Amino acid sequence: MTDAELQPPRKGLTRRQKRSLSRGAQYAVFVAAVIAFAVSADWGRLKNQFAQGDIARQMFPDVITMALKNTVLYTLSGFVVGLVLGMLMALMRLSSVGPYRWFAGVYIEIFRGLPALLIFIFIGVAVPLAFPGTEIPGGTYGKVALALGLVAAAYMAETIRAGIQAVPKGQLEAARSLGFSPARAMVSIVVPQAFRIILPPLTNELVLLFKDSSLVLFLGVTLEERELSKYGRDLASQTANSTPILVAGLCYLLVTVPLGFVVRRMETKAQEAVR
Repeated sequence: MTDAELQPPRKGLTRRQKRSLSRGAQYAVFVAAVIAFAVSADWGRLKNQFAQGDIARQMFPDVITMALKNTVLYTLSGFVVGLVLGMLMALMRLSSVGPYRWFAGVYIEIFRGLPALLIFIFIGVAVPLAFPGTEIPGGTYGKVALALGLVAAAYMAETIRAGIQAVPKGQLEAARSLGFSPARAMVSIVVPQAFRIILPPLTNELVLLFKDSSLVLFLGVTLEERELSKYGRDLASQTANSTPILVAGLCYLLVTVPLGFVVRRMETKAQEAVR
């Protein structure tokens, strides 16, 4: 008889069977939790409070043509300011000049640590008190762009710095050997490659700014300058119903979900390029 025939038969489940059983149990628990939630929830009361069709219809087209448009404009303006300022802070952080590095480091630590709400209050209250008669160009749009940009720049600066440092040093050395000045090599060779690396996290920062634009209410806005959150809250107060809040949330998802899909696609392509 062979050794295999002499060995006693195995008892119990194999490792693969145990994994399948564990996965099935997890699915069963998840389905049971969903069913329990669906059965226990009072859908009638939820519908009356959050899904009144007549109230939702009254929000159109203003929720798109005014509220969503303002939200997008606030976000894009803040992103542009943050990108420019973040690029400057990243280059200062990498500079060989000590005061530049120190200033950029202090800026990043302060604005990355402070809540965005405090930055909005500072722009709306402290700046007019400190500089009487001074107006930020662009009115509310300029204030929002500055407030969002100051917050976003602190995060973008670190992202851009990491992207620049991720570019192989040989790229810069090769550019210098071809006669490029350090500044031209950085702008023409290193920075474009760094932005290809950091494009997914920058797009993710855009999604975060889109949500942070709801803090514009602390600057004081007119009816025509309201963004989605302010517009939804005002209508919810007028109608004594939360349907406008739900509609505003769905409008946020109209932008953030496609952006999230774009970010995932970019990350996948970046990983494929590395391989």
